[in-house]
Amino acid sequence: MTLPELIRFYQDLSPDSVARFPEFYSENAYFKDPFNEVHGLAAIQRIFTHMYTQVVEPRFTITGQVADADGAMLVWELSYCFGSWGRGETQIMRGVSHLKFDADGKVNYHRDYWDTAEELYMKLPVIGLLTRLLRKALAA
Repeated sequence: MTLPELIRFYQDLSPDSVARFPEFYSENAYFKDPFNEVHGLAAIQRIFTHMYTQVVEPRFTITGQVADADGAMLVWELSYCFGSWGRGETQIMRGVSHLKFDADGKVNYHRDYWDTAEELYMKLPVIGLLTRLLRKALAA
């Protein structure tokens, strides 16, 4: 596996291609993001499969990278729509993935960093409104 192949995998990710994670991730890989912390390939696949039940047409675009032989930092944008509200408007979430590779070149550590408040909660109807009102009150 090469980094360009891994990037292409992320950018072409679909419900069907989640089955290809074993090509890129070790069996005992670790994954953490603001909502999940799991060990094992099957658990990581469940997280990505679940993403397709929560949002419509999620798509990753890698916008930057820093890499060496042992790992990489990938800067990404996730575009998606909320299914039940939001008038079908495309949302953008920005983040960074820190990846480490094992001796076979597969991902054995994947940690995502993104701001849940700015990138998600602010876009939810009730929570976003309350958060904006609170920020405005605290700024006054």
